[in-house]
Amino acid sequence: EVQVVESGGGVVRTGESLRLSCSASGSSFDDYAVGWFRQAPGKEREGISCISTGDGSSYFQNSVKDRFTMSTDSAKNTVYLQMNNLKPEDTAVYYCAASYHGSRCQNGPNFVSWGQGTQVTVSS
Repeated sequence: EVQVVESGGGVVRTGESLRLSCSASGSSFDDYAVGWFRQAPGKEREGISCISTGDGSSYFQNSVKDRFTMSTDSAKNTVYLQMNNLKPEDTAVYYCAASYHGSRCQNGPNFVSWGQGTQVTVSS
């Protein structure tokens, strides 16, 4: 199974942007469902986006779909989450997770490999 590591978190102001990276090891990201999740203090973890690296299709939660995008760099075995126009309510620990090989986002994938998380803080 692929292992994943997140990076790219930080402290930004409202309206600014960040790009998070989810890097794979142990396998390439050639055909996986890769999801981004976040957990704010005192709240449950929520899924915010998913990309099927096999066909490039992506899905976003309504609260982020007009501000966040996902992309892949197969040469670097990395999936990116570009976050624009950040808001204080986006403050959370962000996690990426990978499914079993061959999974697709639209089929409700089982995410089995999780990163350690990266903190995103948006100040007002």
